[in-house]
Amino acid sequence: MVCHLFVHEVFLLALLWQLVFSYWTWKRGQATKHPPTQQPKRLPQTPKPFAGLTQKPLCEGCEHDQAHRDPPLRPSPPPVLIPKQGRPRTVATHQHYCPQQICPYYGWLGRGNIHANGHPGSGPWRQLQCVVCQTYFLETRGTVFQGKRVPAQLLVRVIAALAEGIGLRAVARVFEVEPNTVLQWLGEAADQLQAFSQYWLHEVHLSQVQLDELFAVLSEVKAGAVSDTEALERLSRSPHWVWVALDPVSKLLLSMDVGERSLAMAQRVVHHDVQVLAPGCIPLFLTDGFKAYTTAILTHVGRWVQSSRRQAQWPAPKPRWMPRPELLYAQVVKQYRRRLVGMCHRVVFGTLAGVQRVLAAQGWHINTAFVERVNLTTRHHVAAVGRRVLTLCKSPVGLRSQLILYHTYYNFCLRHAGSRVPLAQPQLTNGSGSVKKWQLRTPAMAAGLTDHVWRLHEVLLFRVPPWPQPADL
Repeated sequence: MVCHLFVHEVFLLALLWQLVFSYWTWKRGQATKHPPTQQPKRLPQTPKPFAGLTQKPLCEGCEHDQAHRDPPLRPSPPPVLIPKQGRPRTVATHQHYCPQQICPYYGWLGRGNIHANGHPGSGPWRQLQCVVCQTYFLETRGTVFQGKRVPAQLLVRVIAALAEGIGLRAVARVFEVEPNTVLQWLGEAADQLQAFSQYWLHEVHLSQVQLDELFAVLSEVKAGAVSDTEALERLSRSPHWVWVALDPVSKLLLSMDVGERSLAMAQRVVHHDVQVLAPGCIPLFLTDGFKAYTTAILTHVGRWVQSSRRQAQWPAPKPRWMPRPELLYAQVVKQYRRRLVGMCHRVVFGTLAGVQRVLAAQGWHINTAFVERVNLTTRHHVAAVGRRVLTLCKSPVGLRSQLILYHTYYNFCLRHAGSRVPLAQPQLTNGSGSVKKWQLRTPAMAAGLTDHVWRLHEVLLFRVPPWPQPADL
């Protein structure tokens, strides 16, 4: 009896040891195997033939332009007035125009009708006179300085601090100004700077345009801690996205706008970019994988195409809205699985060879790196869109004002190292420093819009004419 119990116990222990050994061997084999990696799917670089649309997509900007298709005609330039007696005038008045609409010289620059008339009451601003209609006005008329009793240098420094990314309340504390006053100055400066940008940004010749959008968290949206899934859902529905369009060659910002991440907003941004371009200029468009860009670009760079009949007795097919033959559009599609796991390129309109031909002039490949780098610069210069900051805007109106300020400041006032050109002759510097070999330019200078670096005081004092002036003036 004892012998049988001993045998059964030995057999049970051997069985248990065999199970433990088998389980240990299996776990060791699983640990040595590499986990299977899921390779991201590669999208075809050669797209399928686009069948076209039976109806042109709706664009509110195009509908508005058709409603105002006949703008008032601009009058012909009046003759230039040349003084026949007296000594030559030394005060430059070529950037001023007569403000009286009944005057034949209204809105025209450099016609010789504006004369300087001293400083009334020993004030800081000069008085000007139109010799045709005998109208007197200050040189600050139509600018942010009009009616301001504060020193002009203080106002310029406040606006410059906002343009460099300092928060509104911090600026108010540094310069000892009320926050509401700073906010009022920002709104007035934004209105003038928007008109300034519209006056200079027109008929631009470009070869590439990169578009992207970045989210902006406002103080009314940032409420409580939420999970990652809820945060993504909230951001996708958030109406506070900053849309950016950039020329990667000259680093020129074509447009900056605020709105929700939708098709209507994409139509609005692309419509503004097309209006800025020169007639007949169709650049290469590069974006991320957002589907609304495809419809927006096709809306503004498309045409109606009538297909031929397959058989003589069949009815004629309906015309199709198709992209223009010279249109090139590629996307950088990023794939996420809790993090970035892959990236591929997709040619939507045109051919891969045509896209590479345009990029080969700069030695580039399909990318959106330049506009994404500008997004980072925007977060540093616009306090409201910075990450983990306390300077959030209360509403989209304040955010839009800061973006307008940064848009003009970036294009016309900031020198960009990527747009520098070598000097014909090295220039000596003061002291024992090395010679100056490069000329730093702003994006507007690189794009051929201006010929000098604008100072912020000069921009704020510029009186924007009611219409573009002829090139020969």
